[in-house]
Amino acid sequence: MKKYTFFSAFLITLLLGGCQLTHVEGEVDGVNIRATTNDGGHHSGKSKFCPPGQAKKGNC
Repeated sequence: MKKYTFFSAFLITLLLGGCQLTHVEGEVDGVNIRATTNDGGHHSGKSKFCPPGQAKKGNC
């Protein structure tokens, strides 16, 4: 019985380990919330934010 519980927990961990939250929308106390994940460093040109030190390197 102990082996089956361990195997089940291990299997669930593997299945859910690859999940990533990519988009959240909702409303909390009358405030609209919208959040998305980072695009992996590929800037679409919409944002003027540049991480510290990257502008000096010419990466932004």
